[in-house]
Amino acid sequence: MEQIGTKESRIKLLVKALLPLILLGILLLVFVKFGPLGVFKANIIPIEKAFIERVVFSPEHIALEVFNDGPEPITIAQVLVNDAYWQFDMMPSNTLEPLEKGIIKINYPWVEGDAETIKLISRNGITFEREIEAAAITPTFSWFYFKTFVLLGIYVGVIPVLLGLLWLPFLRMLRGKWYSFLLALTVGLLIFLGFDALEESFELIKTIPQALNGIGILIIGFALSVLILSAVSYKSEHHKQIKGEQFQALIFGYLISLGIGLHNLGEGLAIGSAYALGEIALGSLLVIGFMIHNVTEGVAIVAPLTRIFELKNNFYLHLIGMGLLAGAPTILGAVLGGFSYSPALSIFFLAIGAGAIFDVAYDIVHYMSKGKWISIFTATNVLGFLAGLLVMYATGFLVLG
Repeated sequence: MEQIGTKESRIKLLVKALLPLILLGILLLVFVKFGPLGVFKANIIPIEKAFIERVVFSPEHIALEVFNDGPEPITIAQVLVNDAYWQFDMMPSNTLEPLEKGIIKINYPWVEGDAETIKLISRNGITFEREIEAAAITPTFSWFYFKTFVLLGIYVGVIPVLLGLLWLPFLRMLRGKWYSFLLALTVGLLIFLGFDALEESFELIKTIPQALNGIGILIIGFALSVLILSAVSYKSEHHKQIKGEQFQALIFGYLISLGIGLHNLGEGLAIGSAYALGEIALGSLLVIGFMIHNVTEGVAIVAPLTRIFELKNNFYLHLIGMGLLAGAPTILGAVLGGFSYSPALSIFFLAIGAGAIFDVAYDIVHYMSKGKWISIFTATNVLGFLAGLLVMYATGFLVLG
């Protein structure tokens, strides 16, 4: 009898949980079939929004990946390239349903390096435009391009981080209040890097269809990162208390490396895409600029490690592991960005990186405060924090220049 009662209780609970959803479904059905929706459709001009997600250049051909970003079906009637009409083929058909993607193929003798302006005209006369600053062959997978993007990731991501780790012997020579200065410097570096990732995410939101809700992707990635790392920090709290300050420093090093690695994955996606599309010329000066700018990431990793008193062989293995954790994702990002770039994916990983970086920065500040937050606002800590911001700001000019 007890089991039957329990089963009946579960059924009642399930019915109570589903009842609002069932009633909502009935309401939506009534609205669509008998409500004012039909009146609006009959008297208001359809809203058409097409979004050109990607332009692929191949010899004598241009392919457009088009996304229906509006609530109504849209039919592409004409295509203009540089204000001239061109014949085209569209798959799966000339009409795209809401949230449907199609591919438009145009036989067009484009010239490498020239600017191209592409316009789509719908059956209702609404135009959608995409400008390409400099046309270039879009890479398809080949070992030559694969090695190119791998080397790009190594130059931009791995080498700078590993070079930054070489400052550890110098930083270990600093004593006393300089340790607090280094921790504050690390926080400054991380905060700047976190806001830089968020700024890049907001810029990329403009490049994806509104239906994909870029802000939502950013919030999900940011929150997911903060929550997971907070759970990891909470789980390791017991081990920190048992194993002491050296274990705490290693945890900081790995968390910082993870945050920077996630950020660099998003960076690699954007860099690989820009390189593939020919929108930037990644010459030697630009690569050197990235190396100098990103070497500060290595400093951020090793600064908390200066209080590890015994540098045994396994410590150097930890150090190499941290460097690869921070730098190697740039390789993966560059390869993915070069062959199948997705701005939405870049937003997601940049947001994850920003969340991880801010979470680690908070953990370091919490460690420095030791429960008394007002105690962190010393002249040494403030100067260290400002120095971290200024270092990242100054080296940023080397990338832009």
